[in-house]
Amino acid sequence: MRKILLLLVFCFFLKSAHTQPMGYGALNWMSDGNSYASIEKNSIVQTSLPTFAKTVLYDWDKVMPKDDAHSRFISSFVLSGDQKQVLLKINTKTQYHKITGEVWVYNSVSGKMIQLGKGLRAEGLMYPKFSPDGTRVAYVYQDKSDQKVVYNLYSEDLKSRRIIQLTFDKADRSINGTFDWVYSEELFCTDGFRWSDDGTRIAYWNVDASKVRNYLMLNTTDSTYSFTVPVEYPKAGEDPSPVKIGVVDVATAKTKWMNIEGDPRQNYLVKMEWSAKDELIIQQLNRKQNVSKIWLANTVTGAGKVLWTDTDKAWVDLEATWNSNSNMGWNWIEGGKSFVWASEKDGWRHLYRIGRDGKESLITKGDFDVIKIYLIDEQDNLVYFSASPDNATQRYLYCTKLDGSENPKRITPADFTGSNDYVISPNGKWGRHNFSSHLYTPASEWVALPGHSPVDAEKSITKNLKEDALGKQITFFKVTTEDGVTLDGWIAKPKDFDPAKKYPVFFYVYGEPWGCTVFDNARLGRSGQFGGNIPDMGYLYVSVDCRGSMAPRGREWRKSIYRQIGRLNIRDMAMGAKEVLKWNYCDTSRVAVHGWSGGGSSTLNLMFQYPEIFKTGIAVAAVANQLAYDNAYQERYMGIPSETREDFLAGSPYTHAKNLRGNLLYIHGTGDDNVHFANAEKLFNELIRYNKPFQMMAYPMRSHGIYEGEGTSQHLTTTCKKFLLENCPPGGR
Repeated sequence: MRKILLLLVFCFFLKSAHTQPMGYGALNWMSDGNSYASIEKNSIVQTSLPTFAKTVLYDWDKVMPKDDAHSRFISSFVLSGDQKQVLLKINTKTQYHKITGEVWVYNSVSGKMIQLGKGLRAEGLMYPKFSPDGTRVAYVYQDKSDQKVVYNLYSEDLKSRRIIQLTFDKADRSINGTFDWVYSEELFCTDGFRWSDDGTRIAYWNVDASKVRNYLMLNTTDSTYSFTVPVEYPKAGEDPSPVKIGVVDVATAKTKWMNIEGDPRQNYLVKMEWSAKDELIIQQLNRKQNVSKIWLANTVTGAGKVLWTDTDKAWVDLEATWNSNSNMGWNWIEGGKSFVWASEKDGWRHLYRIGRDGKESLITKGDFDVIKIYLIDEQDNLVYFSASPDNATQRYLYCTKLDGSENPKRITPADFTGSNDYVISPNGKWGRHNFSSHLYTPASEWVALPGHSPVDAEKSITKNLKEDALGKQITFFKVTTEDGVTLDGWIAKPKDFDPAKKYPVFFYVYGEPWGCTVFDNARLGRSGQFGGNIPDMGYLYVSVDCRGSMAPRGREWRKSIYRQIGRLNIRDMAMGAKEVLKWNYCDTSRVAVHGWSGGGSSTLNLMFQYPEIFKTGIAVAAVANQLAYDNAYQERYMGIPSETREDFLAGSPYTHAKNLRGNLLYIHGTGDDNVHFANAEKLFNELIRYNKPFQMMAYPMRSHGIYEGEGTSQHLTTTCKKFLLENCPPGGR
């Protein structure tokens, strides 16, 4: 998904959810909900609330075997249910969404540290999980032998050290317990297996990625002779990998497959959890992603039945796309008789109670979107969530009765105008409050809920808030375009701004359904891509949001872009820019635009479709041809190419390349497995065809983030900044 670079460059999006994160700097809540474990100085430390007393649980310098020839770092950890054991993920590496590494387990009772997977490739273990009773660990093993890559499930007994293979696929690109590229990138599926509550069975996904053609990236730098790097990648219009769900008996290694109706190459199985002793609950999306079905599957017979269905004329959003970036967990309530689910069926993203009888009832009420779920506190009949009914550029904590009996109440105090994010303890008593605003440097505090009172007054945000020097130079605004559409925007002016002078205008854009750029936080006015503070370089730095963005402005706002990417969003941003450029201090002869990934695509389209407005453009890692991007993302928002091919072409930048008039710098990594370098070459051919001069910079074997290799980030900054200064001179005139 083209989200990656929007996050890397601007960090606009709030992370975390009601699921608990793991790893350095993350919180692993202890069973009482009044303390959490985290890694500090190579130790796992328990911190108690509200005293903040710290206790070292595990000191790895003392228990980890010494090996000077093989250094180890802890990537993340998981505590067993009784919290007497800790599972460590060591030296993990991620390549093409496959996260592999070593797995170790430390037992605090016996004092023993053991490495799992004896006899297997040590660094090839993936997604290890304790069994519910803590006696075993299951994991996926990535086998790279015999010129093939195969993924199978294993279970290892922690006492006897016996390893049992549970799946036995041998064909290349057979995947059990994890997923192929597009499922991981676009559907947020990576960890693909679940223990049953009694620890006797494991439910898992099986993916036959061999049915999808490999995209062959060409590596010309790592050896004298070039070689290809294959990645299973279904382009728009290509069928996805067939996927099925099975339940394997740990004792016998026999699998029972679930019977979920529908062609597996025309449907996605995007979410699965255990719902009862002999039952799974599964979410299925059709190929167009406009019909979502919730199935219950009997794990003994394999029979499935539809519990609930949601539809949309455009697409149905996965919870992972807006809530937690993870398909792990299911929001069960009432002892498993009902669950909490989101739908936009009334025009807003709201939470519903869905019963096992298929009946639904509304929980959140009002003309607003639920932005994120933080905690479902069934004991106190509450659900905590993020919303911003009055200002789409901000975020606040709200709470309402889980039974839907009252209107939501804002919990975040009125003093915190901006973006507020939270991590809330499982018992609902404590919250880690993170505050961000264009006016202040980011700040955080612990608060007691539901009153939102600081746990430590001396360390409260209110007492320690510091103004951001750049904040006073930033102003939020609204413009109404000639199409009658009102858009949010922000502008950052130079420190020595003189309204009597005219300044160049530099627009930052994204423009696709995955994100929004007009968001009140502490990153505004800055860009690492250009060396930091852009307004004090002598520019009016501006961003205008568009329809189709993720802004919490209702379903119609977000989904009006259906089959219109590259057209409706581009017109909105161009017409918004047109209104901005009417301001007396804007120099319409010096107008630049930049963006990365989806923002790179928007940059190209703005330069090509509205060359009379935008004179200079810097586009990075753009999708120049929508038919060349993956099926799950592009078909979700544009339909199936066999039915909507004209829309794909009309929105693709290369289609309009002949209209280029201004100065264009195009940048792409040749090792980009997300937006392939073929997009750049498609664009280049069109520009060459029409004799359109441009500049380009190819970064050899760099990925979508263009960060690998010594000096890369600095070189990127130097290149972008130099082109901007030369082609759109800074300063007031």
